[in-house]
Amino acid sequence: HRPWGSRLCLHRLGDLGQLGGHTAPSDTTLACHFPHPRLKRSRLKVRFCTNESQKSRGELVALLRRLGFDISQEEVTAPAPATCQVLEERGLRPHLLVHDGVRSEFDQIDQSNPNCVVLADAGESFSYQNMNKAFQTLMELENPVLISLGKGRYYKETSGLMLDVGAYMKALEYACGIEAEVVGKPSPEFFKSALQAMGVEAHQAIMIGDDIVGDVGGAQRCGMRALQVRTGKFRPSDEYHPEVKADGYVDNLAEAVDLLLQHADK
Repeated sequence: HRPWGSRLCLHRLGDLGQLGGHTAPSDTTLACHFPHPRLKRSRLKVRFCTNESQKSRGELVALLRRLGFDISQEEVTAPAPATCQVLEERGLRPHLLVHDGVRSEFDQIDQSNPNCVVLADAGESFSYQNMNKAFQTLMELENPVLISLGKGRYYKETSGLMLDVGAYMKALEYACGIEAEVVGKPSPEFFKSALQAMGVEAHQAIMIGDDIVGDVGGAQRCGMRALQVRTGKFRPSDEYHPEVKADGYVDNLAEAVDLLLQHADK
């Protein structure tokens, strides 16, 4: 573990990925015992970052509240609302290949005569027919635009590891000869939007997450420090990743919060 140092003005960004639709067996226990109220009583600012794209932000927050979290939509940075902002700013009309659970986020977006494709974790909707339709839409465009809500390789369900949106994003990139724009972790812009919402600089914040590339690597490239939690999609080999090295490791979220509060009080 690298020393944190009392000079740090600590603020926290946390990963919500494994507590949304991508649930690990211990998530309910984690949610019920995670000391989020202690963070709220501290001087630390907290923002939850998620690549969850099978649920709307409202549905995700409702689920977490049922699990015992005291959390509001304003505390959550999610890729679907951020994508809608991008679409509106650039006048893009998407062909959607997304999960039905997140489709409502795009209700106010013009989807006629698509001039881009928006890809999210569509789950069972990642059929050949639907992937081919997205491919055809991109190939018919003079300047094809592919926007992906995250680019995770896999996530963990109770039944095991599941392919994530990144695998399908890469397939369309390869077939169309293009490069996707990523909205969500590990995109630096996604982390910057969370920092901006908290009103802090990157060097003042710490990211806590279970994904060595999406959480840890993405945050570090943005100028933050990052702790990796040995839960969820964590694998022992992450500690020997050839490109990304976490600033520290903790066994669970509660231990991470204990560590932050100890240093915040100094």
